[in-house]
Amino acid sequence: MAYETFALVYDRFMEDTPYDGWTEYIKEIFKKHGLANNTNIIADLGCGTGNMTQRLAENGFDMIGIDNSEEMLAIAQEKASEKGLDILYLEQDMREFELYGTVDAVISTCDSLNYITEPEELCEVFRLVNNYLEPGGLFVFDMNTIHKLRDVIGSGSFCETDENSAYTCENYYDEKLDINEFYTNFFIKNGNGLYERHEELHYERGYDIEAVTELLEKAGLKFEAVYDELTFHKPTNRSTRVFFVAREVNKKRI
Repeated sequence: MAYETFALVYDRFMEDTPYDGWTEYIKEIFKKHGLANNTNIIADLGCGTGNMTQRLAENGFDMIGIDNSEEMLAIAQEKASEKGLDILYLEQDMREFELYGTVDAVISTCDSLNYITEPEELCEVFRLVNNYLEPGGLFVFDMNTIHKLRDVIGSGSFCETDENSAYTCENYYDEKLDINEFYTNFFIKNGNGLYERHEELHYERGYDIEAVTELLEKAGLKFEAVYDELTFHKPTNRSTRVFFVAREVNKKRI
């Protein structure tokens, strides 16, 4: 399963991720798309170690973090406890997540939804989001583009190191399936000063905007916009990450 060993070094190798920028950007999206000022409860799908969940909690939102990695959630909970944040974390697969009630908004960042490699399963995620959104609630999520997976990182390799760990990744992009395979190796220093090697396989699928729009609408959500990352501009064929905005409009529950 992905993100077992990686959870131990995830935050070290994600330090350049613009979490603060995404937090402000999502708040701007809420404002631009008229989400009510009394927005309170937000669910974060694929929350990982809680980097976005925590930041939004610090901005006054009641947060629910959902992830299928026990290891990632353990780190997220530890960080929340250290900061005195009351965040509900749920170990659930986003393809079949359950909430105790409805929420005002659902977010998903850091290309979590690219990990859903079957369109039918992605549509099911969208249906569940629609089911748990309050009437008029917003769904804001990002995705890596086909251009990024195929042309920027596809069929290439990279590595990073720090004082106590190292990380290598070899990529292979399948043009027929639009799926990028990430073969990852982690070398983590143990208590004896030796490095232990671990490996994981990750898969991300690239979806074109039209396909995602169709799946959103099939799931009963209203597609409202798609933006180039951290802007309110339309994506181009050189965009590497895009943010989608959809709204709950069907008052029937699944």
